Amino acid sequence: MSRIPIILDCDPGHDDALAIILAAYNPKIDLRGIVTVSGNGAIDKVTYNALSICTLAKISVPVAQGSGVSILGSAEAATDIHGETALDGAPLPKPGFELSKESGIELMARLVRESSEPITIVATGPLTNVAILLKLYPELKSKIKEIVFMGGSASRGNRTPYAEFNIWMDPEATDIVLHSGLKLTMCGLDVTHQALVTKEVFTRLETLKTDLSTTIIGLLKFFAQTYNDVFEMPDPPLHDPVAIAVLIDPSVVSSRFVNVEVELDGKYTRGATVVDIYKREERAANATVALELDAKKFWDLMIDAIEAAGKS
Repeated sequence: MSRIPIILDCDPGHDDALAIILAAYNPKIDLRGIVTVSGNGAIDKVTYNALSICTLAKISVPVAQGSGVSILGSAEAATDIHGETALDGAPLPKPGFELSKESGIELMARLVRESSEPITIVATGPLTNVAILLKLYPELKSKIKEIVFMGGSASRGNRTPYAEFNIWMDPEATDIVLHSGLKLTMCGLDVTHQALVTKEVFTRLETLKTDLSTTIIGLLKFFAQTYNDVFEMPDPPLHDPVAIAVLIDPSVVSSRFVNVEVELDGKYTRGATVVDIYKREERAANATVALELDAKKFWDLMIDAIEAAGKS
């Protein structure tokens, strides 16, 4: 079976932590490296969390620290959702291995350059690192098979009424990616809000009875509480692993190939993704936008990966 080589660019984050585990423990994915970006927490916190999750789940890939601010130099942590550590809810082990001496951008560039086949970049945080990579190393674009990103929305947002958090954090970076000419898949709130951590999901996790599953339950219970407090959603959406799941099994989502733009200047809409679902404008389609999720297929993939990781 041919495995899909990927680089995971993330900002752990509860849902990023589960995306790391899914990428590392699904047999169809070849996780080559992890790069961090500020988003759910400050860069030092999310980098620590990435190392800690890899230690917890016995994942051995290079981890490098990426950008701590957006292209324009701003940063804001989602402490109202992810807590002060960006991964509150359960004790995590101290990192058992060292951070790569390469910067995140350097690691991404090297992994793309050295790959014998085109590599896919999966971004589950702001798109800052990806945009910088494309600008600094334009010669590597031909070796990037696809960029799959969790972010945006075809309807409403979660950081502002119309802007999703990852895109809102760095809309200029998003604009660079959207106009890169590369194959793009967008997994926005429309589809990720269908990946709900329900009571049934908690029951499935409880039956695994491993140290890893116990830790994940603690993390997700914290996540559920903050989502209920902030968004009145008692079953929180597990956004980021959806961007991994669409690579493992494209049938896990239904989607449309349409034009997507990002609002850079709107007083009330900066960071909003403008998704032309019904092709009302004459702009060329540039992204495959996932809209519907097969929740059963998604959770089967996720639980299988957690089970495999717990036995490792």
